[in-house]
Amino acid sequence: MDHYIDIRLRPDPDFPPAMLMGALYGKLHRALFDLDANDIGVSFPEHKTGVRARTPGDRLRIHGKRTRLDLLMTRPWLKGINELVECAEISTVPVESQHRNVRRRQFNTGSPSRAKRYAKRHDMTPDDAQALYRDVAQRRIELPFVQMASRSSSERFALFIEHGQPQPEPSSGQFNHYGLSKDATIPWF
Repeated sequence: MDHYIDIRLRPDPDFPPAMLMGALYGKLHRALFDLDANDIGVSFPEHKTGVRARTPGDRLRIHGKRTRLDLLMTRPWLKGINELVECAEISTVPVESQHRNVRRRQFNTGSPSRAKRYAKRHDMTPDDAQALYRDVAQRRIELPFVQMASRSSSERFALFIEHGQPQPEPSSGQFNHYGLSKDATIPWF
C-alpha cells in the first residue's frame, strides 16, 4: 500500500454528511465488489468516536498500489455523486507513516428479530429471550458507523468501523469488499 486517494464530501444544505458518506461508501463497496478487490483498503482520517460524536467524518481515504487505484478510478463508480465530492489525485504515502488496522465491528444490539431467533434456537419464549437481551440493548456503542446496503444480500445495516491503535510496522492480509480487514493495516498519516 504505497498510494492513496482522498475523497472529501462537499457541504450540502440538503443532505447531512452522514447520508452523503453512506452513499459514497456504498458506491465504493459496489466498485470493490465488482472488481473482486481484496487489495484495496480504506480509512476515515477524520472519524470521531463517542456516543454523541460517532461519525466517520467527511473524508474517505482509499489505500492501495498505484495500478489498482488507477484501475478503480477508471471505472465510473463516482457517477451520480461526483458533484457532491472532491476527489484528489492519487498520491504517494508519506515514507514515515504509521500503520493502522481498520476493521468492521459487529455488536449484538438486542434487536427483537435477534431475540426471536435466539428464542427459536434455545427453545424458549420470545419474551424470555427479549428479557435476556434487554441489558445488551442498553449498551452504548461509541464507534463511528455508516448506513450500508449489502451488494450480495441487499440488506441494510449499520457498518461499525474500528480504527486500531497506530503501529510502526505494517501487517499484511486481505481486505473485504468494504476495504476493511481483520489483519491487514493501512498507512496512517
